[in-house]
Amino acid sequence: MNLKQVLLSVLLFCNLSYSQTNLNIELKTELESIYKSDQIIREYVNANTSDSRKSEIENTLGYKFENLNEAYIRMKEIDSINIKRIDVLIQKYGYAGKSLVGEPTNETMWYVIQHSNKIKKYYPIIEKAGMVNELPKTLVVKMYDRILINEGKEQIYGTQGRFILIKNRKTGVDEMFKYIQPIKNPKSVNARRKKIGFKTTVEENALEMGIIYKRYTYKDLQKTFIENDIIN
Repeated sequence: MNLKQVLLSVLLFCNLSYSQTNLNIELKTELESIYKSDQIIREYVNANTSDSRKSEIENTLGYKFENLNEAYIRMKEIDSINIKRIDVLIQKYGYAGKSLVGEPTNETMWYVIQHSNKIKKYYPIIEKAGMVNELPKTLVVKMYDRILINEGKEQIYGTQGRFILIKNRKTGVDEMFKYIQPIKNPKSVNARRKKIGFKTTVEENALEMGIIYKRYTYKDLQKTFIENDIIN
């Protein structure tokens, strides 16, 4: 190894050491706790979570849920508590990106905002964090997709799905209708996903959510809802 290579190695090591020791450990620890509270309740309500794991989660949370609806109510309470704290932290620090709290803790504020009613308020700082590589761009566009869907528009990257209970008129049985929300220019969605950094296609992403991907327009969905006596 020549002198130039030695100096480069030393410089890289110093930069890495600096980045690791320059983190706000107190903030990092708090955000990790918030992230855990955000995710563990969602693991509980996930249909794929085993009964034994649900018992473990109840022990961790200190709650014994009588039914799934109680868990959803508790999830909303946790989300409300978390976003209030994130409001305070953003006022103090701005978006807590990877240079401030490291990875993957830099995703915590994103998750809490994504699960709140303040997405549109905070999207500009989320977008900025993505532009300066403080946050993965894939998360930025997931939030943008959700904004579009909330406004009744077509999403761009196919990240947003929906589960809704409908009554099958032919059988009279309630069924869970699962679908990916309408996508703008769906033929090119996988090219857009790849360009922004997603590792999966829209079809693969849908399967991860337990959905078999099918293209729907809002007109298609409205017809489905009307046929099944659902007012959307």
